[in-house]
Amino acid sequence: MELGNYKESRNIIEEVAHGSIAEELDIQTGDILLSINGNEVKDIIDYKYLVSDDYILLEILKPSGEVWEYEIEKDYHEDLGIIFTNPLIDRAKSCTNKCVFCFIDQLPPNMRETLYFKDDDSRLSFLQGNFITLTNMSDSEIDRIIKYRLSPINISVHTTNPDLRVKMLNNKKAGRIYDIMKRFHEANLELNCQIVLVPGLNDGKELERTLADLAKLYPSVESVAVVPIGLTKYREKLAKLDSYNNESAEDLLDFLGGLQEKYMKELGTRFVFPSDEFYALSGRELPDYEYYEGFPQLENGVGLMRLFYQEVEEEISKLSDLPNLDKKYIVATGTLAHDFVRDIFDKIQGVIPGLEIEVIAINNDFFGDRITVSGLITGSDILAQLEGRKADGLIIPSSMMKADEEIFLDNITVDELTRELSMEVIVSEVSGNDIINRVLLGVK
Repeated sequence: MELGNYKESRNIIEEVAHGSIAEELDIQTGDILLSINGNEVKDIIDYKYLVSDDYILLEILKPSGEVWEYEIEKDYHEDLGIIFTNPLIDRAKSCTNKCVFCFIDQLPPNMRETLYFKDDDSRLSFLQGNFITLTNMSDSEIDRIIKYRLSPINISVHTTNPDLRVKMLNNKKAGRIYDIMKRFHEANLELNCQIVLVPGLNDGKELERTLADLAKLYPSVESVAVVPIGLTKYREKLAKLDSYNNESAEDLLDFLGGLQEKYMKELGTRFVFPSDEFYALSGRELPDYEYYEGFPQLENGVGLMRLFYQEVEEEISKLSDLPNLDKKYIVATGTLAHDFVRDIFDKIQGVIPGLEIEVIAINNDFFGDRITVSGLITGSDILAQLEGRKADGLIIPSSMMKADEEIFLDNITVDELTRELSMEVIVSEVSGNDIINRVLLGVK
């Protein structure tokens, strides 16, 4: 590649971490990474692999046009502290599937453009924990993952039945997933799996088959999360599908409970874990802390409520000699978790003098009342349903926000909600420590 073409590359350094090797070497923001050990860096996967050695040679293009070489001796796998303008270095791969349950296909029009982008990029699996379907992965990319020994790989499986998976994902390449996973298993890579369950489609015997296939890949497949399909009101031209209710959630928990007993005997682990939504739908009590075996599937909402409950109890046990708070807070949550969230805040209210907390379930008018989780509540629904209420503050979970800024899915910001409701809006992480601090301090 000629030097001039590098200026059009994506290897632009946006930030250098304080105290890092890169800062010590005076690598600067705006510099461009040309190569590592003579190898062109095509994307973040190349970069992570090439910098992992204990001796590397960097070529850096300075804004002046000079090319500087850096010989670096460091600990194996020690990071350089370089952050790129685009964390992928090149464009993220979009999804080529047309899944029957795809949530993005169920979004209303006129939302922000980024919400309609479907990523299915293996690099985002390593960088951000995204789940991928493996349908747009070439043999050379599979070879590269195995060569670089990149893991964990988070995989949206849904079913191992090739014909059914082709049907569910509407992609003729979808049926080869199990062959790819076997290659990863043979290379001893770590795999985390997810199944979005659609009643009457990939449940029952199909689910049993899928789990039996995945269990054969244990311990590469460490655990499997089973989550229910989410259906919005925007499905006019989409397949007619059913969602889970109290009875079907009960049946699913019984079915998985039997399989968990089987896998515990065979593998020494429960292996498959239903998401918290199934427990909330069924009305059953959450399993105890030990049931979740270290919480390997928190990102799929498996055990999140139990962990939160445990953390709140631990934080409450540390409180003593508190002054009278004399505060009233409203807590907004989804309809599904209302009873659980109310129990949590009843405990908090009971130990903090002068604290009054009202937990309000926000009905999801924006997406439709079949969407009941807190993470899909919008600012407009909160505003419409809390208008005129008085409190010292409104507490909302950070899961309602965009990942990197305080904005709801409908583009309403926290500042706008604060002004319209005339009360402070307090965004809290779903952790015991953070929620107690937010309640006591009343700060964002």
